[in-house]
Amino acid sequence: MRKIVIKLGTGILSAGEGRIHLDRMVQLAEGIRELKTAEIETILVSSGSVGLGMGKLGIEERPKELALLRACASVGQCLLMNAWSEALESVGLIASQVLLTREDFKSRDRSIKVQETVASLLERGIVPIVNENDSVSDEEIKFGDNDVLSALLASLSRAELLVILSTAKGLMTHPDAGQLIPFVAEITPSIDQMAQGTTSPTAVGGMTTKITAAKIATKSSCAVFIGSGENPQHLMGIVNGQAEGTFFAPSGLELNERKKWLAFFPEPKGSLQIDEGACEAILLNGGSLLARGLTEVKGEFDKAEVVEIINPSGKTIARGISRFGKDELLLIRGKTNSEVLDAFPGKNRPEVIHRDHLAPLQTNLD
Repeated sequence: MRKIVIKLGTGILSAGEGRIHLDRMVQLAEGIRELKTAEIETILVSSGSVGLGMGKLGIEERPKELALLRACASVGQCLLMNAWSEALESVGLIASQVLLTREDFKSRDRSIKVQETVASLLERGIVPIVNENDSVSDEEIKFGDNDVLSALLASLSRAELLVILSTAKGLMTHPDAGQLIPFVAEITPSIDQMAQGTTSPTAVGGMTTKITAAKIATKSSCAVFIGSGENPQHLMGIVNGQAEGTFFAPSGLELNERKKWLAFFPEPKGSLQIDEGACEAILLNGGSLLARGLTEVKGEFDKAEVVEIINPSGKTIARGISRFGKDELLLIRGKTNSEVLDAFPGKNRPEVIHRDHLAPLQTNLD
């Protein structure tokens, strides 16, 4: 990996009332410096200007009057860039400001200029701080969001990974009390249904726009990670697959290539030991994992989480996304497909791990 785009939401940068989480920005700056040491170029897409301006002007709800909204953006953009300059300078890096609108991506000539400018900054070790030009663009304030902007920028700059950090820890099976989905091989209609808009008075979009951004980026062969930035994690840990969140595999890849991301990116939450027949079905026949071949369940995990698959000798032979939680698997291990469906009438399929969400780590039984 040589280039990533990191999008930061308003909620993780603004401390309210026109104040900045400067300590959090310094931690992020330290992470960017570490990425630079590893020869990974970083482009920042930073929200927060409107929210910061609202706080500074004593406005509690996002204004509907466009002139006032532009004024908030204008005031907040100064605060935002001053904070980023201070944070990055504290770790020996230089910040630059790049303000864009959708028009910069619609015109081929303008998009080439954006690409050339960003490339020139990166070549000189400068960190581009990108934001929507909210202070002058009515359309962008009304309909725009930095999630989509970050995806377009990732595509334009040919980044390998788009990291979207906000107050959400990732895509959940249900917005209120669901489980985190660690890996998405393909963005299907069911994934769209899980996304919800934001209720924040200073932000736009929510998970809905993040999924839209993921669609744009993954179609450009750029992987996407959505996670929380409230407690800034080691950015290198995200690159190395050691962070909690949801990872979207590039959809431009064939299924076997997408499975490689599943095999190495997410951290397994548990393990499933299987018999020889199940090993043969998975490794030699490209089959799904069925409850009948399951002999032992270890770890603490819920449905939709990543687990390791272990052969009778104790060797890890695959990874996959379980359709059942640990307690459910303890009830159905060794059962036939019909017995599984009888035990869980709400399930429309009996597979423990479907083959499309199962990544073998070897091609033989040895």
